[in-house]
This record gives sequence, C-alpha cells and structure tokens, in this order.
Amino acid sequence: MSLHTIVGAGPVGSATARLLADSGEQVRLLTRSGRGPHHDEIHRIAADASDSAALARHAEGAVALYCCAGPAYHRWSTDWPPLGTALIRAAESSGAALVTTGNLYAYGQVDAPMTEQLPLRPNSVKGQVRATLWAEALAAHEAGRIRTAEVRGSDYLGAGAVSPFTAMVLPKVLAGQRGSVPADLDTPHSWTYVGDVARTLVAVAAAKKAWGRAWHVPTAPPLSVRELATRATELAGAPPARVATMPGFALRLAGLFNPAAREMLEVQYQWHRPFVLDSSAATAAFGIEPTPIDEALQETVASVRAPAAI
Repeated sequence: MSLHTIVGAGPVGSATARLLADSGEQVRLLTRSGRGPHHDEIHRIAADASDSAALARHAEGAVALYCCAGPAYHRWSTDWPPLGTALIRAAESSGAALVTTGNLYAYGQVDAPMTEQLPLRPNSVKGQVRATLWAEALAAHEAGRIRTAEVRGSDYLGAGAVSPFTAMVLPKVLAGQRGSVPADLDTPHSWTYVGDVARTLVAVAAAKKAWGRAWHVPTAPPLSVRELATRATELAGAPPARVATMPGFALRLAGLFNPAAREMLEVQYQWHRPFVLDSSAATAAFGIEPTPIDEALQETVASVRAPAAI
C-alpha cells in the first residue's frame, strides 16, 4: 500500500482518488474546502495548495503527487503560476512523481489530429498559461530536480464534467428543449471520459518510462455536438435532440456579465473547426482502451439529472 497526494476534487481528482482508494492505496485529497469523495482510504484535507510549504508537508511520503486542480476559468493567469511553483517545490522536496492533468490549449489552432509531438504554439492567454506551466515542470525534470509528466485530454464527459456541451446543451435537450451553443454543430470534436483521465494519470505515475513527456488520454473517436446530443437523448429516453448555434454576438454580450462566457471567446477556434485528439500512444504504452462513448454519456446524463447522487 502506497500513499498518493491529489490536489483538487473536481471530476478528475475525485475519479482518481476513488480509483486509487478502491485498489487499496492511501490517498490524501487536498482542496480549499476539505471536500471530496467519502472512502476509508481517502483522507480529505483542507489546504491551499498554492502554499508551497503546506503542499510540501502533505506530499511528504507520497509516491506520486497529482495535480487535478481547476482554477476558475477567468483566474487562470493569476491562480495557476503560484500553484505550478508550489507543485514543483513539493515534488522536489518529497521525491514524489508529479503528474499533472493538462489540456490541449497549448497546441493552439491546428489543422490535423493532435499528437504529443506537436509543438506548443498557443494562440490564447489560457494556452500560454498551460504552455508555461509545462515548460517549467519539464525544465525541472530535465535538471534532475523532479520527475514529472503531463496527461492531456479534450472536453470531458462523465460525472460532474463541465464543458460547453454539458453546461449549455445537455440539460436543455434532456428536458426536451432546444440547446444553444457557440459552435459548429457538425464539426468533429473529441470527448474525453474523466474515468480514462484517472486511469492514465495512475498508469503514468507508476511507469518510470512515462516520465519527462506528455501523454494524451485514450479517447473515443470524435463526434460532433449534434451527434453527441442525439445519442445522449437516445440513451436517456428523452425527446429527439434539438440544437442550435449560438450567434457570436450573443456570446460577446453574455461575456459582459459572465466571466466564464467572456473567457470562451478566445478559444472559439476549438468549436468551429475539427478538434481531434490522437491518443494512440498511450493506448500502445499502457494498454488503456478508451471507454465507449455510450458508457461515458450514460454517466454524464445521470450526473446532470441527479448531481447530488454522483
């Protein structure tokens, strides 16, 4: 039985904590509130992970330190840098392998399926934040100070998953209403299941050969927003899905009052052209097959319909 420290109890942090605890591992789960899944092997701790000294204490004795944190969308530029610094310092002082949950923003706009070999060319503020975080962690790894890797996925499906689809489309179509989202409804888009993110994080943390690089979470073949909404309503026994493209001016108007909507403006390229993830490397290295989209959707639907039960 080994000790693992996880920062963040959102969808990915909670799934990772449960996965480790169910396999008999001990987990320290850090959040500002001290909340998280209830399990005999999960010790929930209220702590500010951007406090380097506090994080180092809670990482002491751990074999791995997982960053599953999710600062508010409009606070990435202010909240991520101190957290990234604290994670590196905690990994260095404790000797724990640092495995960070990342995303695809740092690649910027590309015209082909994304692989781990793509150069990081962010075209957004949030993409630059992610690129800088990874560059700093990788530099510490290459200097021999820490051992690290990053696990990257696309927009999430699963219990508690938050994306334009789960926030703006799914609740509406499940209720028989029209869902509206600022996206091309028929362009291919990759959807990553949070349970597969957890499995990949744990596999990467345990494999020395995996450190020092990024890995893409095994992800099912892409589906358009329309296809995903249609399949979700079929699985849920809801009326046929009705979806519409939200006009650009409506998103800009919403951004005047809603910080999250405002932050969506700079990443609109992800929703108006193919946004496809190539995850074959992780499947080949770790034998992780992506969860079928129907299974991921069923869990997502259950979470939307009864969030307190998930």
